[in-house]
Amino acid sequence: MPEQVAKAGAASLRWMWVTVPLILIDQLSKWMVQVNLDEYDRINLLPVFDLVRFHNTGAAFSLLADAGGWQHWLFTGIAVLVSLGILWYQWVLPARGCRTLALGLALILAGAIGNLIDRVMHGYVVDFILVYYEQWSWPAFNVADSAITVGVVLVLFDSFFLERRRLRQ
Repeated sequence: MPEQVAKAGAASLRWMWVTVPLILIDQLSKWMVQVNLDEYDRINLLPVFDLVRFHNTGAAFSLLADAGGWQHWLFTGIAVLVSLGILWYQWVLPARGCRTLALGLALILAGAIGNLIDRVMHGYVVDFILVYYEQWSWPAFNVADSAITVGVVLVLFDSFFLERRRLRQ
């Protein structure tokens, strides 16, 4: 019979030291943009980087932004379910050997909650970082989106490389 693996349980709360500050940084940065810029304003900071203020009613890359309003509730519900799922998953993770996965989940949780706060408070997500080159531009994003992206990369890295190592032990 395989040895019982100790679960993180309450110890998983230690990852809140990543999640909570990121949520605060995300909300503070969005607040500063809202106080200082009107929607669609742009401040050029570098030849390839502008500070902007866009209201995104859709998902990533403004997916379904023009869907008529129903998407607000869909994305709000998804964010709540993902957040609850991550909290549960962190709770049942093995107490040892899953730092990269737990960090990735903490980042995704921070991003999901940061954007969820915007959806609930404003009905849209505030995006303010615009990266571009000549006529090409990446869709505007925010701190929460960056946290989600880095979190997903860490979870995928863990899944493709580190999980195999854990299975061999």
